[in-house]
This record gives sequence, C-alpha cells and structure tokens, in this order.
Amino acid sequence: MAYNEDSSGSDHDAPWIQWFCGLKGHEMFCEVERSYIEDGFNLYGLRACVSNFSDCLDLILDRIGPDDSDDSHLTQSACTLYGLIHARYIITAHGLDAMYNKYAAKEFGMCPLVQCNGQPVLPVGTTDQMGADTAKSFCPKCQCVYHPTPLRSKNSYG
Repeated sequence: MAYNEDSSGSDHDAPWIQWFCGLKGHEMFCEVERSYIEDGFNLYGLRACVSNFSDCLDLILDRIGPDDSDDSHLTQSACTLYGLIHARYIITAHGLDAMYNKYAAKEFGMCPLVQCNGQPVLPVGTTDQMGADTAKSFCPKCQCVYHPTPLRSKNSYG
C-alpha cells in the first residue's frame, strides 16, 4: 500500500481510484465502488485512523483534483484510507465478487511451484497492523505463502 513516488504525477486523467489501483505494486487491490465509499456507514471509525480524513475522501472521490492536492502527505494519507476502505469492501458480496474475478483471471499471479500447475494465488495479509508487512500470495493447492512476484512492468502505466 506504499505510495510510489515515481508513479505519482503522470496519469491523473483517470479517476483517482483507477489511478491508485493501476500503480505498480497495487495489483492486489480492486476498485471499490464509489457508492460504497460515499456511504458513511462503511467509513465508520476510519476518521481517527487517517489525518485529513475529509480531504483524503475528497481526493479519492475526485471531488478535488490531483493539482489541488500537491501535498504528498495528503496523497499518502489518501492511499492509506483507500487501503482501509478496501479491506472492508472485499468482505462484502460485491467486494468478494470483484476479488474472485481477479483470482479467476490470475491477476494475483500463479503459484511458483511446478507441481501446482499454474494454480492462481490469493492475496493474504500476515498482520492487521498497518505498514507492518506487505501482502503475500497464498496458494490454495500447496497451502504455501510466498512473496508475490511483480506482475506489471513500469511501461504498462502509460
């Protein structure tokens, strides 16, 4: 979920969520539905977790443009907020469906073991603490956890 400095300024013609999910290293994120983010019930308790909550939410929902938010701290906080929202979203029916579609399309990658025959992997967190560790890949066939391999090259961002 770390903010990637070299990907920060270029493709902000796309909506913020699409831009964020397209960043290198963010392959395990799905696009959270705007209506989910706009529903205050789904955001309950997150205001205390992120500084500049309202500004971050405005940035995520494209109410303010990236030019209006040159502050890299605001962008980093928005990335953190999106990650927290995403964690809640993927346990809803729509979120599970979005993640299943990515899994079925092997967007999370495949198990590196030959005996697993290209088994799609699932993203897994090893801790609930923000920033303590990065997401890993779990193979349901061999039941092993791996560091995910990079799935996108830098040239695929436009």
